[in-house]
Amino acid sequence: MAPYTFELFAPYNKQAGLRLKNANARMFGLDIPMELNEQDGYWRATLDLADGIYHYQYKIVTKSWFEPEPEPALPDYTNDETKTTEENEEIRKNYHNEHEKRVQEVKERNKKREEEITFTEVWYTFVDPYATEVDERGSDDAFRSVGILIFKNGKRIVDEYEWKYDNHIPLVSNDKLIIYEIHIGDFQDRFTDVTSKIDYFVELGITAVEIMPIKEYPGEIGWGYTPRYHFAIQSTYGTTAELKEMIDAFHKHGIRVIMDGVYNHCDVSAPYTAIDHDYWFLHDPKDRVYCWGPEWNYQKYDEKYKIWPARKYVGDSIKYFINEFHIDGIRFDAATQIANDEFLRVVVEHSKQQAQDRGFGPEFYCVGEYLPDKPEYVISNGGPMDGVWHESFYWRIRDSVFTGTSSWEDLKDVIDARRQGYKNITDVVNYQSNHDHDRLLVDIGKELQIFDVDAFRRVRMAFTLQATSYGLMMIWMGAEFGEYKEKTPGIAKLDWSLIDDREDNSNAINKEQLQYYKDVIQLRKLNLALSTPNLEFIFEEENDQIMAWHRWNSPRYDPHEQGDHVVAVCNWSSTTYEKYEILNIPRNGKWYEWLNNDKEYIVANNKLTVDDFIDHTVRVFIYEVKRSEEEERVSS
Repeated sequence: MAPYTFELFAPYNKQAGLRLKNANARMFGLDIPMELNEQDGYWRATLDLADGIYHYQYKIVTKSWFEPEPEPALPDYTNDETKTTEENEEIRKNYHNEHEKRVQEVKERNKKREEEITFTEVWYTFVDPYATEVDERGSDDAFRSVGILIFKNGKRIVDEYEWKYDNHIPLVSNDKLIIYEIHIGDFQDRFTDVTSKIDYFVELGITAVEIMPIKEYPGEIGWGYTPRYHFAIQSTYGTTAELKEMIDAFHKHGIRVIMDGVYNHCDVSAPYTAIDHDYWFLHDPKDRVYCWGPEWNYQKYDEKYKIWPARKYVGDSIKYFINEFHIDGIRFDAATQIANDEFLRVVVEHSKQQAQDRGFGPEFYCVGEYLPDKPEYVISNGGPMDGVWHESFYWRIRDSVFTGTSSWEDLKDVIDARRQGYKNITDVVNYQSNHDHDRLLVDIGKELQIFDVDAFRRVRMAFTLQATSYGLMMIWMGAEFGEYKEKTPGIAKLDWSLIDDREDNSNAINKEQLQYYKDVIQLRKLNLALSTPNLEFIFEEENDQIMAWHRWNSPRYDPHEQGDHVVAVCNWSSTTYEKYEILNIPRNGKWYEWLNNDKEYIVANNKLTVDDFIDHTVRVFIYEVKRSEEEERVSS
């Protein structure tokens, strides 16, 4: 037996209690009173515990007025074909009126609670906001969800996993990130399934994975963007030990792990909403259109206890994930809605310092989702983030794939993000799709009715644009082999049969697409010019929809002592040119086409003649260095 203190920060609530049982017991016993320390605002109860697994809950006299309103948007519905237009209109009107009535009833109750303070005598039972594991069916009573506490050798532990590969091989620096965005459930169900496919990630060549939210959220299926508990992981994905094993496996192969963090809001059933709503959250949302749940109040400062409550809780959660799970970066979801650069700047600085103090991993990368993206949000321009999701790149490239280059200058702005005001290659993360958008292949089919070879070729064009543009690059899982499912917060598992070996070779186009992605990623990794800030447009023929740009690096960083040089030439038109002359090539001599078996071109008078220039393709030429030679040099 050893003493353990349960504690809950709820400084202005009147009463609090603890419910505790052995994990094997079905029901809780009598409530255990907790005492408030007025000096620090914590309720505490100290008990002697034997080693084992326990379930626990807290009870408190709530200070919240909060009751969620019904969803503001009416659901879609179709007309009843057996009824007249007038009857359908009457049904629509009645439904709308009933919905508005329910909304008003909730608003009236909330208003009454605020004015009369009648809510302060209501007891609320809930799971510890700091619980590191939650069982939603841990009790047979009305309050089923329980926190799980593992007690061993007189101490609370999370699990017994021992890290193996923290310093196994060096992890890449931020400017070498090639990111693969993944949803655990749709990739292949659980953490262990992802671990079992580690060779796939290695062969693809990516250097980082960005994992969509894994903090515990309501239900068993979803994207995780309404977290309920900020320290517990989604149990349907697996255990904390299995998550650590997965991250360890990535680190073993030099792949960094970036976690998607939701710090703007939480689920309406998160514990603090009913403990003392307005102490932790904004009373009203900043923007009702873009509101996904109670929004943390990062402006709230408690003068009595000298604390920023929301900042501390969210900061503690970030600190926990960095230390406990050895992550290498964070994506800040809905950073536009957070709208508090002071808080973000502090939490990013602390995260970087904390990661550095661990003693492994060269850097920590913090990227924000800002809509629209702007250079003022990145550190190089005085903002809080290392980089931003480059949403303007997505829209411009998508438009160019669909309709050609309707705005030549806008297109150049996103290929060379310095024209938008960004200063470092790490300032922007370029993508042709992500979880918020359908994959480009899906959009091309739905909107243009283009399929098969022509559609796949346009996707390849967009991906090669990513690889040769200014900025980092990100792949949304499945795009690399032609996954066809539309986006949905429901189940949309990757169809791995698309790259299986089939006797009839009916999936040859998917396997070829995967190989193309591998080749482009290899180009990006091996050629130093593509991870420098150097980019210039050298040829433009808007009437023909042809553009070329040059990437290079300084000779002092180059093993060939001449500087690496890459020229990308893009044909946005619907025309295939048998031969096309590109002027202003930066160097005369031999150039090799990386994605075409090192085909050799001789440039004289700074002119390159491209053969068989198919519509909607990007051709990539490397100066004086064959792909085979570069790969051999790196492997040796």
